[in-house]
Amino acid sequence: MAGLFPDTLLTATDEVLDTFEGELPGLDEAGDEKVFAVVESVVLALNAVDEAHDGAAFETDEREMLCDYIDQSLTEHGVDASP
Repeated sequence: MAGLFPDTLLTATDEVLDTFEGELPGLDEAGDEKVFAVVESVVLALNAVDEAHDGAAFETDEREMLCDYIDQSLTEHGVDASP
């Protein structure tokens, strides 16, 4: 399993998600522009992690789970993430 998900990938992903989670408090009172900026930032950071692992870090299933995690985290912090 370590070959499929190396420690460097897991650590980098955790760091990105920890940063994202740190930006969530108070986001429910922020405007759409701020919410979109936070979402864009986490997506770009996850893309950078993927690129650092030769574009093979996140397959479709993992990407969908990360999107669900981002959406659920926003919802849990009172942010309506629906279009």
